[in-house]
Amino acid sequence: MQQPSERTGIPDGCPAHGNVPLYGADFGSAPERTYTQLREMGPSAPVDIAPGVEVELVTSYDASLYILQNPTLFVRDSRRWNALNEGRVPADSPALPMMGYRPNALFSDGAAHARLRQAVTDSLTTIDQSRLVRLTQQTADYLISRFSSDSLGQAELMAAYAQPLPLLVFGDLFGCPPELGDRVIAGISGIFQGTPGADEILGGALTELIALKRSKPGEDLTTRLMLHAARLTDEEVLHQLVTLLSGGTAPLSAAIGTSAALYLSDDWLAGLPIEDAVVKTLWNYAPIANYAGHYPTQDVQLGNRTLRAGDPVLISFAAANTDPKLTEHREQLSSKAHLAFGAGPHACPAKDPAFMITSTAVESLLNRLPDVEMRVPFKELAWAATPWSRSLVTVPIRYTPRTLLPTAAPQPTAPSSPQPAAALPQPPSAGRPGHAAPRPKGGLFSRFRAWVNGE
Repeated sequence: MQQPSERTGIPDGCPAHGNVPLYGADFGSAPERTYTQLREMGPSAPVDIAPGVEVELVTSYDASLYILQNPTLFVRDSRRWNALNEGRVPADSPALPMMGYRPNALFSDGAAHARLRQAVTDSLTTIDQSRLVRLTQQTADYLISRFSSDSLGQAELMAAYAQPLPLLVFGDLFGCPPELGDRVIAGISGIFQGTPGADEILGGALTELIALKRSKPGEDLTTRLMLHAARLTDEEVLHQLVTLLSGGTAPLSAAIGTSAALYLSDDWLAGLPIEDAVVKTLWNYAPIANYAGHYPTQDVQLGNRTLRAGDPVLISFAAANTDPKLTEHREQLSSKAHLAFGAGPHACPAKDPAFMITSTAVESLLNRLPDVEMRVPFKELAWAATPWSRSLVTVPIRYTPRTLLPTAAPQPTAPSSPQPAAALPQPPSAGRPGHAAPRPKGGLFSRFRAWVNGE
């Protein structure tokens, strides 16, 4: 699967393959430049997604749709991965946690995929949308309260707001008690930060959560997965929860940070709705940039490239969304025609809640800090040097310092069919009790729940 790169304008890549590396500071600072170079080779091109790990990267929108919507010819089970089976993938490769097989809907095909996905989809449809908005607003209030009274009126939005917000929302949706929620957040955060032992922390916490819900079911996503007619085993429930956490929190953080930065940028036209900033983020800065490993079941000709059976083919959602052949008529497409949430049978089942959480998080920030502005122009912000996601490293902001008080907690509701999205309501303020107990020690989720309860 090697393709000579001379006279293409493509920089020298990995010495072993001669491919373009899709990692490191050069790629991270200007990925679109790399995508432009790769497009010269056709709808797909060989790249190194990590040192010593070669994949075929699809940069064409039409070719991406063809693969995503053809689950018979392109399957997701990475146990077919030739190089991995032949021992040619480094054992400590950062690609393995992202591409290695897990028994979840993401890496399953056929009847197994349909069964697991149906359990996830049905459980997600029971989320009450108005409660989700209130929960996101309340979470936003808590996080903003942690930095809004700073005397300098300055904060870094990614670390203080965009990154922890999805974790707190998910902890509540999964029905985590405070101590378990702390460990779930520590585990998933550690996985993305490369902290040793983070997998074990997350797995242990989720195992305890599942055992708790077996004895004390609740009105939460964990319980609904466990009680679904698909009769998932505890191990299957655990792996679906890991998928929802890992596949939901990091992309949501990226979307919140980028959408807020876009809306606050000098180039943003005043009066445009927040939802437009979110849509632009999904089109131009796809939070999941390069992923969705597929494995051809037979050799496939794509343009002038032969995709070998069992060799990994990754979709560049970022490159597909900015495909020049698409942008010529993109204005005529639906605003939802982007591939940020994927397409076909493996499309993200939580795209509507994800869009709602992102929009609500940005709106809450603007409502609580009405004079917030960027301290650095959008074009000068740095992006994380990773092939998998498109996320800002920092979003420095300034504002007038102020104090926020806790709002009333959203009460759990019985499972129901999703309701049409409504205008985002402003929750009423509620003061703290006159003799509030000292804030208990604990992790982020414990402190959030204590703040909600006025402790």
